[in-house]
Amino acid sequence: MGRWEPNTRQRLELAALELFAERGYESTTVAEITERAGVTKRTFFRYFADKREVLFSGQEALSQLFTDAIEGAPESATPIEVMAAGLDAVSVLFPPERLELVRRRQAIIAANTDLQERELLKLATVTTVMAAALGERGLPGPVARLTAEVGSLAFTTGFARWIAPDNNRPYAELAREALEELRVASAALS
Repeated sequence: MGRWEPNTRQRLELAALELFAERGYESTTVAEITERAGVTKRTFFRYFADKREVLFSGQEALSQLFTDAIEGAPESATPIEVMAAGLDAVSVLFPPERLELVRRRQAIIAANTDLQERELLKLATVTTVMAAALGERGLPGPVARLTAEVGSLAFTTGFARWIAPDNNRPYAELAREALEELRVASAALS
């Protein structure tokens, strides 16, 4: 194999997902992942800090997309409209052609409590980033945090619906639908 081949990150992700599904997450080593992907361990560590990060490496992109959308929303936008802009922005991370890979990823996470905990920690970090961006827009701290939590709930609800076996709708539509359901539910409480 040559020194460089295209799509190294994707090959590593695919190899890891295959091995995690075949052998289990705990039983799979970085050496096995790199062997299957046809790269060296050194190459693996250029892309990922450890084997968990193969499953969670998109957090920075997710946080940045939310932040950029929140900052770029019109001044006149309501907090819910700002969160809708954020949900629309992150939908680029969930194209239809990645759906089966994402479903496989989620099955691996669901089978491992340490990975479930890691996913919750990463989500909490993204929610904190959203709250900070909303605070920069001038929302008071508690309102910014509550809005970020609602946005996070819409994000995870839309995501769960997107990866459901019978789903054929795009992520953005499902996340927006979840946000609207939350808006309606909160209005009913008043």
